[in-house]
Amino acid sequence: MLIGIDASRATVKQRTGTEGYSLHIIRGLVEQGSGHRFRLYFRDTPEDDLVPEQDNIEKRVIIKARMWTHRGLGPDVRRDPPDVLFVPAHVIPWPAPADVPAVFTAHDLGYMHYPSKHPLFSRLYLDWSTRHSAAAARRVIADSKATAHDLIALIHTPPEKIRVVHPGVDDLLQPVEDKEKIDDLRKRLEISGPYILHVGSIQPRKNLTRLVEAFAQLVDEIEGLSLVLAGRLGWGYRSLFDRIQKLGLSDRVIVPGYVADEDLSTLYSGAEVYAFPSLYEGFGFPALEAMACKTPVVCANTSSLPELVQDAALTFAPTDVGALVNVLRKVLTEPSVKEKLIEYGYERVKRFSWESSARAILKILEEAAENYRNADYS
Repeated sequence: MLIGIDASRATVKQRTGTEGYSLHIIRGLVEQGSGHRFRLYFRDTPEDDLVPEQDNIEKRVIIKARMWTHRGLGPDVRRDPPDVLFVPAHVIPWPAPADVPAVFTAHDLGYMHYPSKHPLFSRLYLDWSTRHSAAAARRVIADSKATAHDLIALIHTPPEKIRVVHPGVDDLLQPVEDKEKIDDLRKRLEISGPYILHVGSIQPRKNLTRLVEAFAQLVDEIEGLSLVLAGRLGWGYRSLFDRIQKLGLSDRVIVPGYVADEDLSTLYSGAEVYAFPSLYEGFGFPALEAMACKTPVVCANTSSLPELVQDAALTFAPTDVGALVNVLRKVLTEPSVKEKLIEYGYERVKRFSWESSARAILKILEEAAENYRNADYS
């Protein structure tokens, strides 16, 4: 079987959750699917080591400056169709290729829960592209049960189309116990003393203003405590910076920007606690990444997060600053709580692997192609 995959997001240099998902799931599929052929569609030339050089892998670069998916990928798929098309981190081309069964991954529908936390054009495009892809796809993969529920309840995707497959966690994320390595990163990022960590794009949906307000209530309780907000600047970040300044925390809140993959384990390992107050997450990669590095986690009790962390994190209502203060204080001041969370989290994260994710998705792609051939529209 020839499996076509939209690999356009896998070449992004500063990867966030969906781009990382795309890269890891592609690598997992080509490793698991030795009996199949793969055609990877790129919008720019991939680095040599992005995926292995194998006889069953074709790398096809389609150069289109604008509307790559619809003006580049779509026509190529229609002209030279694979047996199945997988879109792991974007949108199925419009119009959808009539002779190719498609599978796409829906990562979250947070824009419908918190529309004001997304720019208008982004929200409109997300709504159109998600509805179009869910309607056009033979199978829809949901990152979590929470996302599957939203697909059914909010855009009326037939439940029989949906398959829940949890993503994995990068094997390179491991606890760093080398104090010298941690101290070196601290110096480079200008972090002194203990710190609370958040990793992710700085944008309104991440609810970081409330995290800053909670930090303001703790800053004088823990000597030298800092808050580190690592991630690239998204839209709406200025209001967060204004709040930091008004609270007089400019010298205690550190914003180092995007942190390279090779430094992430060290950054997580050096933190006292990972705080994840996001209003909505289709799948909360950073919570599991922190657990993989033996860092205790506190996170919101909404969307997919309770499903992922279960009893391995302290949870709170994301709109309740007082509750966030309480769980942070508990981890920062009660060693037994911290150790328990580290132990439970490190065990919990072992349940998530890219190998098992890829194996499940490969079966879904085979199922979609087989059902298409048999004209099974269930």
